[in-house]
Amino acid sequence: MMQQNIRNIGIFAHVDAGKTTLSEQLLAHAGAIRQRGSVDQGTAHTDNLPIEQRRGISVKATCVRMMWRDTAIHLIDTPGHVDFSAEVERSLWALDAAVLVICGVEGVQPQTEALFHALREQKIPTVLFFNKLDREGADAEAALDGARRLLSADIAPLWDEEALLEALCNLDDDLMERYLSGQEPAKEERTNKLLTLSRRGEIYPALKGSALRDEGVEAVLDAMVDCLPPPAGDLSAALCGVVFAAQQDRMLGRGVWVRLYSGKLENRAALNLPAGMDPLTGEEKLVQRKITQIRNVAGQDAGALQAGEIGIVYGLGDVAIGHVLGDGTLLPRRVEPGRLRTPLMTVQAIPESPEKMNDLRAALMTLTGEDPLLKATYTRSLNQLQLHVMGAIQLEILEEELKTRFGLGVRFSKPAVIYRETIARATEGFVAYTMPKPCWAIMRFRMEPAPRGSGVTFASEVPVRELSLHYQHQVEQALPLALNQGRLGWQVTDVKITLTEGNSHQWHTHPLDFIVATPMGIQDGLQRAGNVLLEPILSIRFLLPAECVGWVMSDVALMRGEVTATITQGDRVILTALVPVESSMDYAATLAAATGGRGGMSVALHGYRECPLELGATAARRSVDPLDTSKYILAARSALEGGIFDLE
Repeated sequence: MMQQNIRNIGIFAHVDAGKTTLSEQLLAHAGAIRQRGSVDQGTAHTDNLPIEQRRGISVKATCVRMMWRDTAIHLIDTPGHVDFSAEVERSLWALDAAVLVICGVEGVQPQTEALFHALREQKIPTVLFFNKLDREGADAEAALDGARRLLSADIAPLWDEEALLEALCNLDDDLMERYLSGQEPAKEERTNKLLTLSRRGEIYPALKGSALRDEGVEAVLDAMVDCLPPPAGDLSAALCGVVFAAQQDRMLGRGVWVRLYSGKLENRAALNLPAGMDPLTGEEKLVQRKITQIRNVAGQDAGALQAGEIGIVYGLGDVAIGHVLGDGTLLPRRVEPGRLRTPLMTVQAIPESPEKMNDLRAALMTLTGEDPLLKATYTRSLNQLQLHVMGAIQLEILEEELKTRFGLGVRFSKPAVIYRETIARATEGFVAYTMPKPCWAIMRFRMEPAPRGSGVTFASEVPVRELSLHYQHQVEQALPLALNQGRLGWQVTDVKITLTEGNSHQWHTHPLDFIVATPMGIQDGLQRAGNVLLEPILSIRFLLPAECVGWVMSDVALMRGEVTATITQGDRVILTALVPVESSMDYAATLAAATGGRGGMSVALHGYRECPLELGATAARRSVDPLDTSKYILAARSALEGGIFDLE
């Protein structure tokens, strides 16, 4: 069953490309608002947080509804600044199509490129809009050429019939053959072919105009309806939806934004949601939550949410962002936080007075519920509260949000790099958890280095007759706990772990013994293998005046980086380089000051590489060391405050 009269569309752009101004014009033309708002004046309808209105930037993704040609368009306006890439990424979970705004003066900027490749990777059909063509220096054709070079050759400018036909012919051999033989296809055929290919995400229709001057806006609305696909969703199929955002309501409590891909949700329906681990059985506990209200995108009580729709659902408690409701196999794409960009820095959050620590913890846990990548963690032994963050702008917004929303003053320590670690050589880890009774879990692991970026893989060679499948699953379940901190204090990655021996006891084995014992065996292996510190490496794309290229290349070398490519575009140069995070954290400000604002840079995580310990850092252990066997077992049996299952 296809929802032909709905479009779920995200609007994306590099910061300052005019995305929010375009959103205002779209809403006005569709009759969803009476008066256009202004970003500069803080009156934009999609920037509804006080922080956004004061600062004139989008911080949270906002979903608004408008009608155009009898079609309901759910428009998700996303932040442009890279510090809020997590918001952008979560928006991708909810939409079926996209509009990518490109500045007609600057052309394809670094974040534009990152956004387009994320959309293409997810196979999301996309329309391009070249904006700000009223500005001095704007050049639609130059911007189009840059987009074809940096984004995709399959961009079809709707303002140029000849170029549009060429783009279509490049994707259709029959059309190409007829065109070369002088049989130009009729306009209706060309239009039908364009709509088919664009709805499949095989060609990218392009429009041009000026959102500020209200030029080309209705053409964007038409393209949303014609060139972008409706949601595919079967109302009669099994339930499948994803939680992609959260918000607080003074009367109804926590509400979560849900995109439903199949099935139906109704008021008072009961859902079984995860609620942690059962300490008696080691199995995941479920708690039943009953939906108390469902609102549509316009904020009205809808009573139900159907396949293809987006809405706000109340009554699901603290269900996690990214949780899949129902059958996850029906999702059209993976839901995996951190694919677009992941935090690479950590800071300590310090309350304005020590007695406010608990209040600050509670506030940051609430914010972590809205943005899981913040990962607020509290270490009791050190009385420290740490956050994972993207950058300085995010910290400024967090400080202001804690003050205005929660009434809490906070300061942050200087950002530090989040390293990772791996093993130096193949080894074995062993544990015999047999004392003090009752307990019995014996395991041996083979641990081998794996290629960079491969993460952690697990396999078992133990026959089920020697160790039941239930216990083997528990071992795999406990690996994130076991690898959360290695011997250097960082998350362990790029390792292949194989369970080679396993033994339980008919009478003495407790249901949680293999979960308790796994970290002891893994840490034993990590200690034997030797530790390798891994530092994050950024791929930085600089946009520079030609006269600045030389000293930027020198700076890259001083930052322990390497230049990988340079491309000259008139009087500007695009320079790409690989640079460690540790040495480049403050370089954006340095670059802006040195170039008088004419130079810019954007970053993406390239990967991790080995780093000498003297150039990196270790991290303090946040919980009891599994190799401190006596204390660890006591903690595991809840004899010490905190326990091993508390990863804060």
